Formats: sequence, structure tokens, C-alpha cells
Amino acid sequence: MKTALLSLLVLVAGQAFAQETEIVIVQSGDVTHEFTVELADEPDEITTGLMFRETLEADAGMLFDFGTPREANMWMRNVTLPLDMLFIGTDGVVVAIARNAVPGSERRINPGVPVKGVLELNGGRSAELGIEPGATVDHRIFAASNDE
Repeated sequence: MKTALLSLLVLVAGQAFAQETEIVIVQSGDVTHEFTVELADEPDEITTGLMFRETLEADAGMLFDFGTPREANMWMRNVTLPLDMLFIGTDGVVVAIARNAVPGSERRINPGVPVKGVLELNGGRSAELGIEPGATVDHRIFAASNDE
């Protein structure tokens, strides 16, 4: 009974923070790829992120919007999937990528510079698609997206 209740709480916690999805387009060199992402822009959404998720579709992810650029101290506590983290400046340019972050790790992952947002994808997905630092991310939260 105790195990079943804990499993239910974990499932509910994971579902409670599921957001409406939006489209993000990443362009790296000649490669353009579209992802369907949940936007985390509220403190509780940013804190929870992809915790407790057991699956993530190949072209899905989560986009964290910090509002004002800040040092992003990401971690993998309670995250069950390896993730790639793309750290993005206000102009939508990827400044760094942490690839295959270890599930459950409490090690802080930080690019060393303030960023506007972080795009989390399945671990290994950015390498598979040829996404590198310098890629551009097209979404309404980035200045480059809003200039059009």
C-alpha cells in the first residue's frame, strides 16, 4: 500500500507540472529541427522541470525562460532520463551544451555565463541532430525571434 501511494504521488507530481506545448525551431549550420516543448516560466515550473518523467518523445523537450538573464544552475535531482541542456542567450544563440546529463545527479550544471533560457532535450539528441554551440533557437522569448 505504501509503495502504491508513493508511486501515485510521483505520477501526480510529474503530471501536475505538464504545460501546454509550443514549437521551438533550432538551426545549427544547415540543419533545422523543430521541437514541441513545454515552457517553464514560473518558479514552480522552473524548479520542477522534467522531474519524475519516465519518457520524453524524440522531438519533445522543455524550454526554461528565466526572464532576466541569470547564471543557470541546473541539476538532475529526481530526473529519470539523461538530458541534453542547451544554454541560450537573450538573442537565441546557444552559448553552451551539456550533453547526456546523468539522471539523478545533484552536480550543478552551469555554462559560466548568464543565460536567458535552457532547452532540455533527450540525452544525445543534440549530437544526433548536429546541434552545436552557435546554433540559433527561434522562440518568442528570445530577442531575435521578436525582431521579425
